[in-house]
Amino acid sequence: MDTREVRQGEELDKEKLEEYLKQNFPSYPDGPFDIRQFGAGHSNLTYELKSGEWEAVLRRPPKGPVAQKAHDMEREYKVIDAVHPFFPLAPAPMDFENGDLLGKPFFIMERKHGVVYDTEWPEGVTPSVELARNISREMVDRLVELHDIDYTKTPIKNMVKPEGFMGRQVEGWIRRFDKAHTPDSEEGKELKRWLLDHIPDNEESTIIHYDYKLNNAMFSKDEPDRMIGLFDWEMTTVGDPLADVGAAMSYWIEADDPEDLKQGLGKPPLTTEEGFYTRKEFMERYAEKSGRDLRHMDFYLAFAYFKLAGIVQQIYYRYQKGQTDDPRFRHMNHFVNRLIKQASVQAGLEMKSKGE
Repeated sequence: MDTREVRQGEELDKEKLEEYLKQNFPSYPDGPFDIRQFGAGHSNLTYELKSGEWEAVLRRPPKGPVAQKAHDMEREYKVIDAVHPFFPLAPAPMDFENGDLLGKPFFIMERKHGVVYDTEWPEGVTPSVELARNISREMVDRLVELHDIDYTKTPIKNMVKPEGFMGRQVEGWIRRFDKAHTPDSEEGKELKRWLLDHIPDNEESTIIHYDYKLNNAMFSKDEPDRMIGLFDWEMTTVGDPLADVGAAMSYWIEADDPEDLKQGLGKPPLTTEEGFYTRKEFMERYAEKSGRDLRHMDFYLAFAYFKLAGIVQQIYYRYQKGQTDDPRFRHMNHFVNRLIKQASVQAGLEMKSKGE
């Protein structure tokens, strides 16, 4: 996974952090200490910490005020601590710090090494249709594997309330979206009513990652179609597994998707290239491997696009309020509008884009 120099304004207090590492990690060596930043992502900030052969990853919230219950580092740390023994693709947790040291809570986890497929093929990987299909299959099968874990036998059971999950999700994301709404974004009134009226009656509950996408997975350098890591467990909970599938599909962009959907977060992901599963193929394999009935996927997909619109709108709201100056966020309202339209189409609703 590529790192870069730390972005201006997102620096860590190097002296304090090094002293903390020396005090809390017996294996931490003397010698030069280096901090680099992982460049991907639009939410939490993630850094590589390295001294000699010792290395780890630090994860912390973004600058400025954050939405209530968002960017909960302690909860994410507890999640990976609970999940890792049952699903080793989750990085091993190392330590949590409550915020006194750097002004924001953070946690430390293991540094995994491999390749991440995002918008371009990584150096050293030879692209092929066969590899794209194998990567797609691996993405499906590992999601099924995660959903097959009996959560009642893991510590995560003490952190969750599965009953009424989808109802809380729909109502909660409507509230979050409305709270972060700006006049240049769609309101999605009809869509919100439709979602509230069509919540499926599915009582199955499993561990769900809820941010399952290609660039949150890491694959082996030697076996480029074998997943070796899965990151960003901030949204993980126990709930309807089909909500997880829907969320995954909201990120799984296809070659024939509208241009403003494909480029909403920048350059289109590799899933638009030949050989990668379509969303239909992904869901068909998931149904086959899991044995689950996907007849109500229109709801889950519509909600997933709306939820993603809410996430992007929160980011855009922070930019509009001057809580971040990251130029990537300047025009994110356009992507919010596309996602609301995409959700409405999935729900079978007609709508005009804002300004039409």
